[in-house]
Amino acid sequence: MIKYAKTHVKPWMRKLGNNLRQDMTLAEILLWQELKSSQLEGLKFRRQQPLGSYIADFYCPDKKLIIEIDGASHEFSIIYEKDLEKEKFLNELGCTVIRFTNEDVKKNIEGVLIDIKKAAGILTE
Repeated sequence: MIKYAKTHVKPWMRKLGNNLRQDMTLAEILLWQELKSSQLEGLKFRRQQPLGSYIADFYCPDKKLIIEIDGASHEFSIIYEKDLEKEKFLNELGCTVIRFTNEDVKKNIEGVLIDIKKAAGILTE
């Protein structure tokens, strides 16, 4: 397993993370409303968190849980391949990555929150 240290994050990645926080998609905004301030079972999430040369949409360091919200562009093979590379890297850090589409978040936020709780080990079937 690769150990993560803040020193691995380049300054330009931090700036990109800051910019992405200012320009979130509607689905990201909706999910953030449910995750911010440890509202979801006390889990602390960070948004647009740089990890190595990637940025996780939402990251819970205590659970090493990453939530990715995918738009329609993620269906294209080149983007899908990059998503796989990113996920492999994040898994090597010891993180669990779960993915939802924009539509999942917009139309079924309660279901998304249940899946997040399951992935965090807070809720069992």
